[in-house]
Amino acid sequence: MNDIHKAIFFSALEKYGSFIFFVFATAILARLLTPEEFGIFALVNAITTIAASYFHEFGGANYIIQKDNLSERNIRTAFTVTFLTSAFVAVLLLSLRGVAAHFFSQEGLRLGLAVCAVNFLLVPISVVLTALLRREMAFGTLGRCNIISNIANSLSSIALAAIGYSYMAPIYGMLIGTVVLTILLLMHVGSFRTLKPSLEGYREVLEFGAYSGAVVIINVLYQWSPQLFLGRMLDFSAVGLYTRAVSITQVFDRLVFQVLNPIIMPAVFAQTRSGVKLKDTFLSAIELLSVLQWPFLIFLAIMSHTIILLWLGPTWIEIVPLVQLLSIASVSLVAASLTYPVLVGVGRIQDTVISSLISLPPSFIVVLLASHYGAVAVAASALITFPFQAAVALYFIGKRLGISPGDLARAVFKSSAVALITSLAVLLSVGLTTYVHAGPIVELISASTFAAVGWIVALFATNHKLLEQLKLVARGIVGFVRIRLS
Repeated sequence: MNDIHKAIFFSALEKYGSFIFFVFATAILARLLTPEEFGIFALVNAITTIAASYFHEFGGANYIIQKDNLSERNIRTAFTVTFLTSAFVAVLLLSLRGVAAHFFSQEGLRLGLAVCAVNFLLVPISVVLTALLRREMAFGTLGRCNIISNIANSLSSIALAAIGYSYMAPIYGMLIGTVVLTILLLMHVGSFRTLKPSLEGYREVLEFGAYSGAVVIINVLYQWSPQLFLGRMLDFSAVGLYTRAVSITQVFDRLVFQVLNPIIMPAVFAQTRSGVKLKDTFLSAIELLSVLQWPFLIFLAIMSHTIILLWLGPTWIEIVPLVQLLSIASVSLVAASLTYPVLVGVGRIQDTVISSLISLPPSFIVVLLASHYGAVAVAASALITFPFQAAVALYFIGKRLGISPGDLARAVFKSSAVALITSLAVLLSVGLTTYVHAGPIVELISASTFAAVGWIVALFATNHKLLEQLKLVARGIVGFVRIRLS
């Protein structure tokens, strides 16, 4: 098993372990918190996520990963810049929490933002130490720390919601999770030398972070703009419903993209340094990702009513059309996780800024206009904005890597066939279970079985590239297990 396969293996263990707790925690919290209560938490999370994304990148997490010759001085400077920007954001949140509460007509934002401000003083430690572990491909250690942190977050959120902490339960849960993660990472490092203040060479960190931070904050601001607009235009129930729909749609991201995301950036830079041609790597990645993402999203769109009824309960059944619209729109974002690392890898980080400035302002306007008509309209607007953003990003990637539209079409041709065959299998299952009036559990089991069989048959029928990769990974896992057992 090579380094990248090992990294994927350990990252998958972490993400799938965390995903199990996410499924159960979401199901329980959906029954403990109303859409309005969850909407207040979602808005606090939106504001703090936007703020956190800035100092994560501006401070130097990706700077640490991409730096060719990383010294202790570089790490200390990156941490110092990260901590200072984080502290500034924390003070800003504390100062403006009253303004936010007045603007959104929700006094609960005061306490929520105050607790999140405390969280900002701890996050810089985990950001820098996590970046170091990612650079070293130490995903086994990182996975253990993250899983324990996520368990602490989930269990504390559920316990606090059960005893009446309402929307503050998941906010306190996030703080507890951050405390646990920070302690675990510090215990692993065993030294505070890399966390000593230093501003030597800070210009290099700021220069990289200026571009990196601009890209991320623009994108994160857009991603959370529906919650901000809905919270202002309508009510917090609409915010809660839309946020829940987005989280359901992003299940694939948790299962696949979040497994790969910590690995993509280090892997791209490793390949760049070794002289590997990124064009072929990018096209292969698109082919592999699309054959996983597209059938999953189509399955989710078809089976959304049954999934939501079983997972979240009848209180959240209103989000079915939102999930269907967002799932279909998300098909166009198959290359989203590759855009930033590929452009940075070829030394064109400025293209990521230009791409975002071209695609996101018009998307903001579309979402703002749609928010006047409700959460369903905002979800429907993604059918326009997502493909537009994807087209702009692919234009810049194509320009830098020499990829034509024909190259992209050939890369996803087999994946399209697999997605079509899988969707037909799911529709056949729906028809059969509807005919015999089966219950929701039987419907989901039947559809999942038909989808899996249809997907596997389609892989062999098209001789898809994923088959070769699955064989390689399987051999690697078997070899790894044998070594561990010997």
